[in-house]
Amino acid sequence: MKHRIYFWVERYLFHPNGIQKFISFLLYPFSLLYCSYVTVRRKLAKAKNYGIPVVSVGNLIVGGSGKTPFTIALAKKLHEVADVAVVLRGYGRRSRGLIVVSQNGVIMSDVEKSGDEALLLARSLPHASIIVSEDRVKGLQKAKEMGATVVILDDGFSKAHIEKFDILLKPSVVFDNEFCLPAGPFREPASLYRKADLTAVENVDFTRSVEILNRSERMVLVTAISKPERLNKFVPPFIERVFFPDHYRFQERELAKILREYNADSILTTQKDAVKMENFRIDLSILALEIELSPKIVERVKKYIVNFDKIS
Repeated sequence: MKHRIYFWVERYLFHPNGIQKFISFLLYPFSLLYCSYVTVRRKLAKAKNYGIPVVSVGNLIVGGSGKTPFTIALAKKLHEVADVAVVLRGYGRRSRGLIVVSQNGVIMSDVEKSGDEALLLARSLPHASIIVSEDRVKGLQKAKEMGATVVILDDGFSKAHIEKFDILLKPSVVFDNEFCLPAGPFREPASLYRKADLTAVENVDFTRSVEILNRSERMVLVTAISKPERLNKFVPPFIERVFFPDHYRFQERELAKILREYNADSILTTQKDAVKMENFRIDLSILALEIELSPKIVERVKKYIVNFDKIS
């Protein structure tokens, strides 16, 4: 029942049917109030410089937009000019407060304490440090204390109290619903794209490529990411699909049941999901996602870092 509600809400936000459009219309006055609130809060915030260049990778919509693979790709490029730390909230973790997930590639936490995105970042970035913290200021201060010379702030656009270089990811697809919450999927008005230092449009400023590792003859796709349909273009059409809510905690017995039900040899899943399955006695096939950044993005960010002391 909980899963059905989750996916109903996801369809309502991005691709509403007739009834859902009517509900969205009824909730539109609340969207106006919400937009007014976040706009006023942003205007009243005073951005503070914390003595270290901060690059925010964010988006305006709820749910996934590729921030984690984008951050991985950017951090690998920035390692050429700086000691990188990534600070994120750590959605889905069973912990609170500030936790150092990894330091210069040495992993110091597990998926329960760090969350799936943070552990994937730690595994993918052996030359960076990963910190989770609800309080992003404490997180970036800890990063600075650990010797980082640049911080990538995951999902940090709304943190207007922090002076930073803002990158907003913008999907190439047009959604059927462009209202703010609760009538639509936007956490802040779409007009704020122009407030970003850099807007990165998918398939223009960055591209994705996927390779399936450890293929088997019969695979079933199992994933718990937001808007899982975006994987369809990377997955062969004949493969069965089982979707769970974003950040879902998988159980070994339910995955074994899925394998039996679909007569599959392996579970095909994303890298983010795989960190929650790797200790199960189940064969995994991995959708290995790579993002290629345009030189324009990399050069703009590097220029900000190099010139930080001059402009701060």
